[in-house]
Amino acid sequence: MSDVIKLTTPLSDEDVEKLKAGDRVLISGVIYTGRDAAHKRMIEALERGEPLPFDVKGQVIYYVGPSPAKPGRPIGAAGPTTSYRMNPYAPKLIALGLKGMIGKGKMSEEVREHCMKYKAVYFGAIGGCGALLSQRIKKAEIIAYEDLGPEAVRRLEVEDFPVIVVYDTHGGNLEEMGVKQYREVE
Repeated sequence: MSDVIKLTTPLSDEDVEKLKAGDRVLISGVIYTGRDAAHKRMIEALERGEPLPFDVKGQVIYYVGPSPAKPGRPIGAAGPTTSYRMNPYAPKLIALGLKGMIGKGKMSEEVREHCMKYKAVYFGAIGGCGALLSQRIKKAEIIAYEDLGPEAVRRLEVEDFPVIVVYDTHGGNLEEMGVKQYREVE
């Protein structure tokens, strides 16, 4: 098991190139949220020649639809959503400079190829731990598509947000590694 790597956003090519599938990472700084409805709107805006709600270069998007915040908290439970729904949109954002995505589950081969080509990574966060993950979020504000409710785009300030590298820039795939390791034990 690797040591924990600490990263601060925005991420550079050098930041993501040193990561390998299976690395444990703590992210601090600003990350953005967006699920499939927000991603659809962002891609439609790009197709119309309009700017995105934030500059994706060097940024990380967390696939999350948080629950309402309790009094005194910046956000409610904030566990990852299933990532495959972003497959139609993620390659375009990666090509524009997005450096990281956080979610759960498998993404497409096209996303993996774009991670290698454009130097980006797909991070996994543990599903079912939304209340614990929300404790790493220090500030949250809606910056776009407020009408989408939980799926609105938010700017989050995070401190030591725990993730694991699933797809790296070198073609590494934690899911494939896990299956191989399981078969070797059988």
